[in-house]
Amino acid sequence: MASELPISKKRETLSEEIDQQQAIELVTKSIPSFKIGEKTGWLVERRYLFDGNTIKNEVYEHGIVDDSEWPIVVEKQRRGWYLTPHPVHATARKFINGVVYILLISLLYLFIEPILSAIGIPGIGTGTVRIGLLDYPLLALIVGPLFFIPLLMRVTANFSDLRRQKLFLQNPPPNPEIEIIGEAVADQDLKVKVKFESNRDNWNSISVYWRVGALPPARDAVFSALNRTVEGQPPPGLTTKLPHHWEVGLDDGTGAGEDAPMQRQEVAGGLFLRPMRVMQFGGKVEYNEDEMILENPKNTWPGTTISPLVKIHWEIIIQIERENEGSLLWVEPLRVKHSSKHVEQKTLTVNDGRTESEIL
Repeated sequence: MASELPISKKRETLSEEIDQQQAIELVTKSIPSFKIGEKTGWLVERRYLFDGNTIKNEVYEHGIVDDSEWPIVVEKQRRGWYLTPHPVHATARKFINGVVYILLISLLYLFIEPILSAIGIPGIGTGTVRIGLLDYPLLALIVGPLFFIPLLMRVTANFSDLRRQKLFLQNPPPNPEIEIIGEAVADQDLKVKVKFESNRDNWNSISVYWRVGALPPARDAVFSALNRTVEGQPPPGLTTKLPHHWEVGLDDGTGAGEDAPMQRQEVAGGLFLRPMRVMQFGGKVEYNEDEMILENPKNTWPGTTISPLVKIHWEIIIQIERENEGSLLWVEPLRVKHSSKHVEQKTLTVNDGRTESEIL
């Protein structure tokens, strides 16, 4: 259960030898506190303490912005052009689920088949088939090959993805120009203008939207918060060290190579966009050359927050539907200002972190 897993915590001292009133004044000028989720599930929280007690401040200075340097996970995996994986990847995963159900039913049937035979019900598929010098269960020869079908589907889809990546890198489109009109604030609508240098012939509809979510913490930050060494035993939920797969600050170690299809190495971070595990979408509109207004997300979120352990990330996405080639995405991170209020929301929807999911 999630409530039994350890919580990574990090404390920083903002000031020493001040009284409570001075502490409140200091907090008022800092990034507002927030609590997203609960201990029984996903939890991302930032709060201020004075003498061990939480400072319950409800009003903060409006428009505070975190101007820290973008983390490596944003620079390498959430900026620029991205492709969408072949839809066969998602189909193969669903197919695997069906095969597992068939296998479990077959095993259950083999378990109760002697009982059925004892009461006069003839068995089906319980015989054997001789291949060479060995006898094989007939049911195994029927169910076994089903496990290879999704593997062949994934291999075919991977080769198709590699081909599409190669063609895209040979002739990438020019980057669009995005202009934020006014300020980007967490609890307000976003006004934006987008300009393309040129459109491709195979581009159909174009839509623009923005979203916010929590990025995974850096692996080394999680280990440090739990008083573990990076070379030691990982905490529950994280894989052992995979130097060929991740680098410090880029991956938290939960994907284990399963979050994206095969990718070419020319682009640092890959050409497939990974969904944020916890996120919410704002408004989505059809593209036009005039000013577009994107509604803010339904629930209130904090503004951009950048730290090794806690990352609240906002981004604007341009989605281009293409003929016979899948969607093309342009992703640009947004530095969104915080509102003037404490943010708290308990209900979170946890998403599949795989790139072939349908929540992009």
